Amino acid sequence: MSAIFNFQSLLNIILLLICTCAYIRSLAPSLLDRNETGLLGVFWKCIRIGEWKISYVAVCCMVMGFSILFIQ
Repeated sequence: MSAIFNFQSLLNIILLLICTCAYIRSLAPSLLDRNETGLLGVFWKCIRIGEWKISYVAVCCMVMGFSILFIQ
């Protein structure tokens, strides 16, 4: 089944995208910061979510990891 049709997999992909974009920005800030609009603006928005809501993202990562390890 595709991740688009499975809600839990879609949430997992979005969470991983947020974490990955924030990590890439910490390594190379100029790589993703210049694209605030357009299709690549999605990555810029993920960076901002990862930076501003870091405590919520961390809790979501722990819940997702727990659900993948013990519930599925």
